[in-house]
Amino acid sequence: MTQYLLSNITPTGATIEPERLQRVMEKVMAITREMQAAGVWVFAMGLADPSSATVVSSQDGAVTLADGPFAQLKEYVGGFTVIDVADLDAATAWAGKVAEATGLAIEVRPTPSLGG
Repeated sequence: MTQYLLSNITPTGATIEPERLQRVMEKVMAITREMQAAGVWVFAMGLADPSSATVVSSQDGAVTLADGPFAQLKEYVGGFTVIDVADLDAATAWAGKVAEATGLAIEVRPTPSLGG
């Protein structure tokens, strides 16, 4: 089995009406329960808007903090899910369900093996 990161790609400045957000979250929770029942769900989390980020960097032994985000983009990762599935085909099948539920593009990326 391989773990994959499913990243929700969110347009910067996007807003969603509370009623629509409720419907989307109900669909997402149903998919989460489906992933859990299938034994593929590892972890999921939403992220705050990039404007709330703090960027920590180090140069020549000095650590500095700056208000984020690190990069000015028209899209950002708004949340993610980690799944453990047999292959990329299985990962993209789950990502398709999430994309359909959220209306967002979902980036699928394998996590590297740490020598297991």
